[in-house]
Amino acid sequence: MIYLELFWSFFQIGLFSIGGGYAAMPLIQEQVVQVHPWLSATEFIDLITISQMTPGPIAINSATFVGMRIAGLGGALVATAGCVFPSCILMLILAKLYLRYKNMTAFQGVLKGLRPTVVALIASAGLTILLTALWGEEILSSLRAPDWIAVVLFGISFFVLRRYKVNPIWVMAGSGILGGALYLLL
Repeated sequence: MIYLELFWSFFQIGLFSIGGGYAAMPLIQEQVVQVHPWLSATEFIDLITISQMTPGPIAINSATFVGMRIAGLGGALVATAGCVFPSCILMLILAKLYLRYKNMTAFQGVLKGLRPTVVALIASAGLTILLTALWGEEILSSLRAPDWIAVVLFGISFFVLRRYKVNPIWVMAGSGILGGALYLLL
């Protein structure tokens, strides 16, 4: 039964992840935190962090991680297959349609209409992750000060990425080292 739940959850994520990995984050969060409480909100943030640090798309890495955690190697395989299967089928269909109708005005209108929605999905996921990272899981249930170390790390990382265009991997590594040191010392 758990294999079917994993496959179906990640099949839905794969089917409705229009816009790529970042746009899939709200869908992944809904399935693995809310619909099936397989992970807490904090564990979900950790999942996204791990998915960013490993090669491959976020949705597939998340499926593999959650499947492995819930049902071992079989769960990882089933969840990953569920995530990949609809994308393969949809991509074949869309490639055929795009090649045939790419110059149609209506088709271009659909593509232009999807762009703002994808940006909204990414912004929603980013805001949820930011709020959870700075205030923790209970942000809505209690008004408390943010985690100031997290706020400082966020500010420094954002500044370095925007100003100096440093490779994000180096920023993540530096933030991990600095965060580890700060949390141990304070």
